[in-house]
Amino acid sequence: MVFVPPSVSDRPTAQASALQKIAAEAAARQKRGVLRPALPHRRQLPLRVGTRASPLALVQTRAFLTMLTRFCPVLRDMGAFQEHQINTTGDQVQNRRLAEIGGKGLFAKEIHDALSDGRIDFAVHSLKDLETTLPPGLVLACTLRREDARDVLILRPGAVQPDQVDPAAPFDSLPRGALVGCASVRRQAQMLHDRPDLRFGLLRGNVQTRLDKLAAGQCEATLLALAGLRRLGMGDRADIILDPEIMVPAAGQGIVGVTVRESDIELRELLSAIEDYEARAVSTAERALLAELDGSCRTPIGGYARLIDDAQGGGPMLRLTGLVAREDGSFLLRRVVTGAPADAERMGRELGHSLRADSPADIFAP
Repeated sequence: MVFVPPSVSDRPTAQASALQKIAAEAAARQKRGVLRPALPHRRQLPLRVGTRASPLALVQTRAFLTMLTRFCPVLRDMGAFQEHQINTTGDQVQNRRLAEIGGKGLFAKEIHDALSDGRIDFAVHSLKDLETTLPPGLVLACTLRREDARDVLILRPGAVQPDQVDPAAPFDSLPRGALVGCASVRRQAQMLHDRPDLRFGLLRGNVQTRLDKLAAGQCEATLLALAGLRRLGMGDRADIILDPEIMVPAAGQGIVGVTVRESDIELRELLSAIEDYEARAVSTAERALLAELDGSCRTPIGGYARLIDDAQGGGPMLRLTGLVAREDGSFLLRRVVTGAPADAERMGRELGHSLRADSPADIFAP
């Protein structure tokens, strides 16, 4: 499997130059055998990166580090990065829904503890796994270019031929009363709203584990994020790619985010060199929407933003879709707003407020 990291500009930046200077100084010390502590304003190498130990998390982390070395080639051969694989609560508990054991942040808590304690220098995450309010002293320093944010439906081998599926009604491909393996209340609610006859069973684990369980006949279909499949070189396993207007993705889906200590100004500036403008704009809108809704861990919430061409011929516009539903699919509200990318946070807050105001109060009950 080969992962090709997103393209980045080769244009020199102050941040990239600073990183090169740090690396050059470290390389010179290493060559002379001088292992003295860095001065307060200097960065000591290696940089310690925290990540989950799942195959997808490791692919994402290593692709991120590849991007950094493209800005500073001297880092490539000098052991500039030290990978710290951290087992999180979300990884440890596989027999219960995330919503039942705390929900938000369960794939980040132990990683952020290590970051706060100074055991690592920065942490790489799937952005959809991050809580909307980070622990005190930590910030989201960088977002990388988004992979395809859509969800996919994967069918049990031999169940239905994907080419026989109507893209406008993808869930009609499932037989009446079919059992769907799923761990996401967001996905479950949207499917049940369209097909209330479907049954749902818990299916958790990494991507390959879920596919193996599906092949073993534990369910007739499951849902996964297309971004994860593609990053693992398994994009061909997606039977039916779901239109984001039919299945609204999770906020931040397909985006990799990097967190650091707020006080680490130098590292924050260095990471800004590989910030993706579009990923920052859409993730800002989606996370503001999520924060405004502030649902419980059991509240199905979807948020998906993308840049579109301005019909008037101006610059790109930001289109944000938000969704709130009941877990059983008996209520679903979806709305769309469009505005300037610079207004991403305001758009997210206002759409979230609108959705919350027009949804039954019990949806947001603790």
